[in-house]
Amino acid sequence: MSAHPFYSHSFFSAHEHGFVRVATSTPKVRTADVAFNRDAVLAEAQRAHEAHVDLLVFPELCLSSYAIDDLHLQAAMIEAVEAAVAEIVHVSADLSPVLLVGAALPHKGRLYNCALAIAHGRLLGVVPKSYLPNYREFYEKRWFASGKMLKGQTIRVNGQDVPFGVDLVFASEVLPNFRFFIEICEDIWAATPPSSHGALAGATILCNLSASNIVIGKSDERHLLCRSQSARATAAYIYSAAGHGESTTDLAWDGQGIVYELGDLLAESERFSLEAELCIADVDVDRIVNDRMRVPTFNDAAEVAGNPDETFRTVRFRHAPAGGDIGLIRPVSRFPFVPSRADKLDADCYEAFNIQVDGLMRRIEATGAKSMVIGISGGLDSTHALIVAARACDRLGLPRTFIRGYTMPGFATSDGTKSNAWKLMNAVGITAEEIDIRPTATTMLQNIGHAFSNGEPVYDVTFENVQAGLRTDYLFRLANQHDGFVIGTGDLSELALGWCTYGVGDQMSHYTVNAGVPKTLIQYLIRWCATTDQFGAETEDVLLAILGTEISPELVPAGADGAIQSTEAKIGPYELNDFFLHHIMRFGQKPSKVAFLALHAWRDAAKGTWPAGFPEDRKNEYDLAVIRSWLEKFLRRFFAFSQFKRSAVPNGPKVSSGGALSPRGDWRAPSDASAAVWLAELDAKVPKG
Repeated sequence: MSAHPFYSHSFFSAHEHGFVRVATSTPKVRTADVAFNRDAVLAEAQRAHEAHVDLLVFPELCLSSYAIDDLHLQAAMIEAVEAAVAEIVHVSADLSPVLLVGAALPHKGRLYNCALAIAHGRLLGVVPKSYLPNYREFYEKRWFASGKMLKGQTIRVNGQDVPFGVDLVFASEVLPNFRFFIEICEDIWAATPPSSHGALAGATILCNLSASNIVIGKSDERHLLCRSQSARATAAYIYSAAGHGESTTDLAWDGQGIVYELGDLLAESERFSLEAELCIADVDVDRIVNDRMRVPTFNDAAEVAGNPDETFRTVRFRHAPAGGDIGLIRPVSRFPFVPSRADKLDADCYEAFNIQVDGLMRRIEATGAKSMVIGISGGLDSTHALIVAARACDRLGLPRTFIRGYTMPGFATSDGTKSNAWKLMNAVGITAEEIDIRPTATTMLQNIGHAFSNGEPVYDVTFENVQAGLRTDYLFRLANQHDGFVIGTGDLSELALGWCTYGVGDQMSHYTVNAGVPKTLIQYLIRWCATTDQFGAETEDVLLAILGTEISPELVPAGADGAIQSTEAKIGPYELNDFFLHHIMRFGQKPSKVAFLALHAWRDAAKGTWPAGFPEDRKNEYDLAVIRSWLEKFLRRFFAFSQFKRSAVPNGPKVSSGGALSPRGDWRAPSDASAAVWLAELDAKVPKG
């Protein structure tokens, strides 16, 4: 693909979008054989170079190997290690990655367990280990001095004085926001890991060179520590542990490599491998920086810590990152709002569903209502709102007849959706009625002098909204009549796109249970309810039938060819729109980056993962031209058109960490903004193919 001139555009470069390619390496080592280990490090560095890696993290003390006990203090060993460092520095001149190598180095009559940062033919700096384990199987204080208090110092290595201490942040002069901090093994087990201050000093990537031996359950513990630190410090965390080749006199080693970003696992190496392991992932440093700007708690913590960014030293370096299209090595969820953990699928769906249920239960209690009123169309949104309402009644000990459901056929209502609406209401066991809105709609169209009332086939927005408005008007008056309140059915995706009728329409209700749930999640939750026997076999059948129905507002009669009004043909596939919404609302990503991520997520249906149980015939793919076209329409609708509808949205619960659009919650924006900035960025940065 990259050979075509079109793909030489900077858009296709991961580096242009704020990604840094990182890797952990577990090289083959031989106990106390420095020359062998040096060559193994260089072999892995060359392999990482060929894979376009920018930052390569080796295990702790990898030049000598870790478990050599008193051999660390042998003069010959110390000299051999320093000589190996010189060779690695020399060879690095022709390599793209920054190399983080573990070595023991002497300084002022003490020996320190160190991490060395090497790039482009330079030894950039040396970081000593802060916390030396000296319990159970560990005896590091026998050989090494702690570096936890070393700041502002230099160390002499092979005749060169370089920065030395725990106050170093290394910053690329080539890739913005590529800033890393180093700690070593036990440091992450400390109550206050040095990397916390490193992050507060501006590092976006936290690196750990480790020689942690393996015992039962320790792998899970490492995951817990790395995941929590990446989330708490709003950073990426790279962990590289020693593996096969270390001494097994009393211990064993598994060579675990882990890469986390903001609490998300990006990559993990194979453990207990006999071969050298290279675990690669692309870290989104721009996303990290943007998230820090959006969460003031991070900056508050920096102030409490004495603003480490003002006291830490910054070591700037140049390196040679690969240009052009190098792909993207990281999981990119096609459905960012949909639960993706197969092992916790039931728990995640249960949680999402019951957030809505609990919110509605509280509203029933607070209002003292005698009924809930809901319009049932036979479509996805009203279906989901109804089963949420049914479960709320179950949990409150109310009969489901407390729910008053109304199906209100209009000029374009199909027999299929009307039938599904009735089947659903009967299966769930609610109070069900039908109101034909066509006579009243015809009267209104006549009263306002609309052409349709004279027999002309004019199906404009007025024609549509007369129907949508009447349905809402009926529901509110029915709520008055039955001492109840109206349950809104519109979802988060529709709010994002403005695909709802304002005021006297489906934008308005007394409580909107779906306001925090995008269309893709609603589809998934309905499927979950159907396939896990949440409401019985009869309900399951109709839920699956509704899932298989074309998404349509059914406000315009079918054409001469029988084609019905298609929502997605008008506003774009919901699976793309929800993807756009997540990355723009949650992380404030630029349109070009959203397009780049969408391309890697959607261009090949055979690659990547799909949500558990996702139907094969729904596994779509999209090329850049299609993505760009729908993204442009999304930007216009989201930024310039629909905010006034969101500014007046009724109450409803937030469901996903991806965000919600209530002006009282995640999103606040002016109703009269322009989309020009976003459209210009899209036009300038994303090629038209």
